[in-house]
Amino acid sequence: MRMQIRTIQIAALLGGLAVALGAFGAHSLKPRLSEDMLLIFETGVRYHFYHALALLALGLASTRLWQSPWATRCCTLWTLGITIFSGSLYLLAITGVKKLGAITPVGGVAFILGWICLALAASSLRADSAESG
Repeated sequence: MRMQIRTIQIAALLGGLAVALGAFGAHSLKPRLSEDMLLIFETGVRYHFYHALALLALGLASTRLWQSPWATRCCTLWTLGITIFSGSLYLLAITGVKKLGAITPVGGVAFILGWICLALAASSLRADSAESG
C-alpha cells in the first residue's frame, strides 16, 4: 500500500511538471526555438505525460497487482524513462547539443522494460487467479 501511495504522489508531481514544461515550451520556447527543436521538446513532453498518467493508473491499480515485485520495477523504470528520455530531449531542444540525443534511447528502453514489467505483474495476477479458481 505504501508503494501505491508513493507512486500516486510521483505521478502527481510528474504530471504537474509535464503540464508546466508543456506550457513553458508553448509560451516561452516557441519564439526562441526552431520548429525542429520545438518538436523535439514536445516529444519529450508527450512521453513524459503518457508515462505520468500510466504511473497514476499503476498507483490506482489493485493491491493484488502490487503483491508482485514487477509492479515496483515498472514504477522505477517509467520514472527513470521520464528522467532520461524526456530529460535528454528537453536538454537537446534547449541547448542544441546533439550528443544528448545519444542517451535518449536508454530512456526509451526503460519505458519499454517498464511496460514488460507491468505485463509480468499482470501475468502473476492471472496465475494467482487460476490457482484459486
